[in-house]
Amino acid sequence: MTRRFFTLLISSFFIIAIISLLIVLISLLVAGKNKSIKPVQIERPEIIEEQEIIIEQEEEPDEINENINLSRTGNVSSYAQQQRSNMPDLRRLSGMAVNVSEINPINYENPDLDILKHMGADQYLITFLAGEQFYRSSEFDKAIAEYTKSINRNSNFLEAYISRGNSYMKKRDFLRAIDDYSRAIRLDNSKAELYNYRGFARSERGEMNLAIEDFNRAIQLNRNYIDALINRSHALYQTGDYVRTIEDCDRIIALEPSNAVIWNRRGSAWYRREDDDRAIRDFTEAIRLRNNYAIAWYNRGNAWYNKGDLDRALSDLNRCLTIDPSFTPARTSRENILKIKGN
Repeated sequence: MTRRFFTLLISSFFIIAIISLLIVLISLLVAGKNKSIKPVQIERPEIIEEQEIIIEQEEEPDEINENINLSRTGNVSSYAQQQRSNMPDLRRLSGMAVNVSEINPINYENPDLDILKHMGADQYLITFLAGEQFYRSSEFDKAIAEYTKSINRNSNFLEAYISRGNSYMKKRDFLRAIDDYSRAIRLDNSKAELYNYRGFARSERGEMNLAIEDFNRAIQLNRNYIDALINRSHALYQTGDYVRTIEDCDRIIALEPSNAVIWNRRGSAWYRREDDDRAIRDFTEAIRLRNNYAIAWYNRGNAWYNKGDLDRALSDLNRCLTIDPSFTPARTSRENILKIKGN
């Protein structure tokens, strides 16, 4: 009787062990189908594309990442320094018995400073224009020195603060840039671009909430200020406010439907909200607009993976790596898929 009892007991333990093992195996299979090895979606940092600083915005931009005339990244949009609308008119300098409009060159792009001195131009203006020349030649320390001289001679000269702030931005001295933009805002708080510039500097310092406040003010002053909308959408995305990110992207796309970066950003926000179908549609449009957009191929591959379509995911990741073989996250996601497929 005792022997039979122990035999039954051992058999029971053996059966329980087998059942437990089967439960574990089934759990692992179910977990695999439910994407337990879910790759992290990454909106690749826009600093991969060279960023210019936020400068005066007067004309519609052409496209992405230009040099002195324009720099447009998905993260920020920026313009090079242009002629200021409220600059003194060099053709109306008093005390001159000549038609100064015929003097060449007397302009903002390449002023002859010696001629300006003989014409009796104010010294603060001459030093400012000297700073502009240094700025255009990327000699930012010299430009800052000239702008400072201009400010010392005329502490209410708004343009010198703006230009010096721009120079500090070029040097990535964001704290000093913020200070100069703040001074400029105290002189004239009606300029939307100043809030946009300061907001960008604050976002570069990681002060996203303050940056968003500045972008809000810029957009209040200019409702369709697309650069401020682009910058705010990036800051909102960084803070995890994906609903408002999508709202900003909607507005940007209505104004600029060919902006592939914004389609990708909105797709990323949908992805973070776990709406893979909408994310895929936006990533697909980003790819249509820019076929070599490695980030969008990678992001769409992740979304396909989340939907369980491993073949499409693998195809997109392969395309991403064809465009950019050094894209490590895509390689990692592809390895995950190949493991799942048993390769």
